Amino acid sequence: MKDGLWLESLTIGYRRGRKTTIVAGKISATLEKGRLTCLLGRNGTGKSTLLRTLAGLQKPLDGQISPEFHENCAIVLTEQPDLQNFTVEEVVGLGRTPHTNFWGTLREEDRAIVRHAMQQVGIAHFATADIASLSDGEHQKVMIAKALAQQTEVILLDEPTAFLDFVSRREVFLLLQRLAHEQGKAILLSTHEIALADTFADTIWLFDEGQLKIKNQS
Repeated sequence: MKDGLWLESLTIGYRRGRKTTIVAGKISATLEKGRLTCLLGRNGTGKSTLLRTLAGLQKPLDGQISPEFHENCAIVLTEQPDLQNFTVEEVVGLGRTPHTNFWGTLREEDRAIVRHAMQQVGIAHFATADIASLSDGEHQKVMIAKALAQQTEVILLDEPTAFLDFVSRREVFLLLQRLAHEQGKAILLSTHEIALADTFADTIWLFDEGQLKIKNQS
C-alpha cells in the first residue's frame, strides 16, 4: 500500500435507496504535506462531495482513499454551526473533543493547545468574546483555530472565504499558506477565488469536464 495522503481511482457521489448518483469518477491524486492545495471548479462539479468523502463524512462509491485522511483529518464546512452563547475559547476548545474524556473535560494540556491555536490565527484577544459578536472574517478564523486545535496533519476547508470581503479573503488565504508551510500541514480548500488561488496555492486541483487536473505552482 502507498504511504502518505492519496486517492486512487476514486468515484464520488450518493446512494439513495436503489439509486446511485455519480458526481465524479476515476479521481487519482496525492495531497502533499507542507503545501496549500486549492480545489477549483464550477458549481456542481463535486468539490464539496470530494472533501466530505475524504473526511469520511460520506462513503466513496468506488476506489481507495489513504487511511491517513480519516485518521488524521479536520474539516471546516461552509455551513456554520449554531453556536449561540459560546465564547471563542469554548468554540476552539470543541476541537479537542476527540482527545477528551466522555464528559469533554479539557485538561490544562488541552487548554494550552487551544490558546496556542488562537494565537496562531490571531484571535487570542477574542478569547472571552461571544462567537455571535464576531464578523464573518473573525468567525472563519475561529473555525480554522478549532481545526488547528484538533492537531491533525490534514485540514480540509469547503469554501472558507465564501461570505468574506476581499481583505478578509486574502487574509484567510495568507493564513492557510503560512500554516501549511510553517507547520508542515497538508491543507486542501475548495474555492471559486481563482486569482487568490493562483497567488497563494502551491498546488491547484481543477475539476474540469469530470476529470481532476493537477497543476503544481511551486
